[in-house]
Amino acid sequence: MSRWVAVSATRRTDLGRERVALNSSYVRALIAAGLTPLLVPPLLDPARVGDALDGAGGLVLTGGEDVHPASYGELPHAKLEETDQARDATEIALYRTARERGLPVLAICRGIQLVNVALGGTLFQDIASEHPSPINHVDPKGRHALRVEPTSQLRGAVGDPASVNSRHHQAIKRLADGLCAVAWAEDGVIEGVEPANGDGSWLLAVQWHPEDDVETGLFQAFARAVARTADARLPAAAGPR
Repeated sequence: MSRWVAVSATRRTDLGRERVALNSSYVRALIAAGLTPLLVPPLLDPARVGDALDGAGGLVLTGGEDVHPASYGELPHAKLEETDQARDATEIALYRTARERGLPVLAICRGIQLVNVALGGTLFQDIASEHPSPINHVDPKGRHALRVEPTSQLRGAVGDPASVNSRHHQAIKRLADGLCAVAWAEDGVIEGVEPANGDGSWLLAVQWHPEDDVETGLFQAFARAVARTADARLPAAAGPR
């Protein structure tokens, strides 16, 4: 197993040309944790995601546009923002395949929403109208307090931060079976999940952006999980003949 990890990416158009893109803050955070990130294009056929994960030590699901509600059987809300259903399909397949293979997964912002949808959960398509609160979750400069479950794996990775950044238009509504909420904003919005007891998979998923806070704890925890998985899959040393 390798210390390189597969990282999801988005699409954008610059000067009339469509490009595959990833914020460099993700790259810097993963490199600082000792990992080598390689991008998985959102144009990849979901049937071929296994190729993208062959040899990977883990998967990172990154932020971006809204997850289309067709992925969880709902009609679009009037305030649904930009979506990319091709990316949704590719990343749902990526997550499910990584989970089947026992690869560690780190999911950030859109990533936590994508994981919840991949496992059968639903989303608030527009937090402001569907879950009104004093917190402005879409404010790019906003921060809010965070409550983290003391016994959670997430708490072990990030401790008990006084506040986190907050800029997301959607959030988990109905939590999927197989996931356990372990962090919340003051208004009850779920900010962190991990596998439910006995699941066996390694997942840390958060709604905020640790890569922009230069929050090393999550990335270091992910790197340790990648290393443990790699070590566990090494062939046993040959004994004396």
